[in-house]
Amino acid sequence: MLISRRQKPRSQSISNGEGACSPLITFLPQSPLLCANPRSNPNPSRSSALGKRSGGRSRGWRWIATLLRSCASATKPSSYSDDEIDSMKGLFKSKPRTPADVVRHTRELLVFVDLNGNVSSAKRDEKMIELSKNIREMKSILYGSGDAEPVAEACSQLTQEFFRENTFRLLMICLPKLSLETRKDATQVVANLQRQQVHSRLIASEYLEANKDLLDILVLGYEDMDIALFYGSMLRECIRHQSIARYVLESEHMKKFFDYIQLPNFDIASDASATFKELMTRHKGTVADFLTKNYDWFFPEFNQRLLSSTNYITRRQAIKLLGDILLDRSNSVVMMRYVSSKDNLMILMNLLRETSKNIQMEAFHVFKLFVANRNKPPEIVTILVTNKSKILRLLDGFKPDKEDPQFEADKEQVISEISALNS
Repeated sequence: MLISRRQKPRSQSISNGEGACSPLITFLPQSPLLCANPRSNPNPSRSSALGKRSGGRSRGWRWIATLLRSCASATKPSSYSDDEIDSMKGLFKSKPRTPADVVRHTRELLVFVDLNGNVSSAKRDEKMIELSKNIREMKSILYGSGDAEPVAEACSQLTQEFFRENTFRLLMICLPKLSLETRKDATQVVANLQRQQVHSRLIASEYLEANKDLLDILVLGYEDMDIALFYGSMLRECIRHQSIARYVLESEHMKKFFDYIQLPNFDIASDASATFKELMTRHKGTVADFLTKNYDWFFPEFNQRLLSSTNYITRRQAIKLLGDILLDRSNSVVMMRYVSSKDNLMILMNLLRETSKNIQMEAFHVFKLFVANRNKPPEIVTILVTNKSKILRLLDGFKPDKEDPQFEADKEQVISEISALNS
């Protein structure tokens, strides 16, 4: 093809979006104009003719090469600064999740785990990792992280969403399927939520009152070694609410605690004992009503199963708890009934003879109530008079590890009262 003086090389251009054009030369790469080596031109006569018409072969070649370099430079992407790159990246960042979003996503994951808990798959493992991260994030929102204190509004949003639907129930059901660390985080989340107030309302208490069957699940958790400690911790936090404590006290589950406290597993037995103590001491008015209504079965069970247990730890914890109960003013009616029973007195006198000084000291604080009673039944007086010398000799050797003026005063008063008794 010959290019006349009036005819320029035919080309097409494509815009690169920035106003620069990239030429598409129709005779590339066979065009003789682009041959760096003239000898490789298959048609020198045609190239010569072109060279004469265009001012020389070298001039035409330089013109095309310059044109290509110019277009290549125009189409080369420009470089961006780091700030511009970061700015562009920001356009594609996902929107930060709100506390409510975290709870909703957690609920979705719990549903998946509940339905696919026994299926081993890569997808399930991925979901479990996400669930662990979410529960850890909820913990950070409620407790704060590092030097950052928790934000009240964020805690409020999380609490409302957590109890809006059955997230708590799902968490309890799926707890056995979670890893150990995630169980710990979940337990701390539940504990914190029991204290969260939203517009002066305890949302957790309202939720539990409407879902009291969850308390049955938590109590029975002591029968599963894998989750007993986690369920026990959750239960103690839940009975912070008076209405929930009343439900547990009035349920048939109370009798089960006498079994749980004596379980062979020391950690679980101690945890059950801590929960039992919380039930019997936190809400004084509720406890007083419970003991008044259930005295006939509760104290015989308490005496036989706990105070007379062969386990030292059980006896020590039981006598300490008994003192806390009877010495509380709200239980004065129950106390008077207890110290009027000769069977109860015999148990306490046996505990005074324990080789353990800790048990002796705790038993003394209950025994002095029998002696201080101004209206002692005749059978109580008879037992005290019959064993007067033994009791006085025993009390005379009572000495605490540390100096305790109050104990010394109480001991002198008891010795004086018993010495004054006549048959």
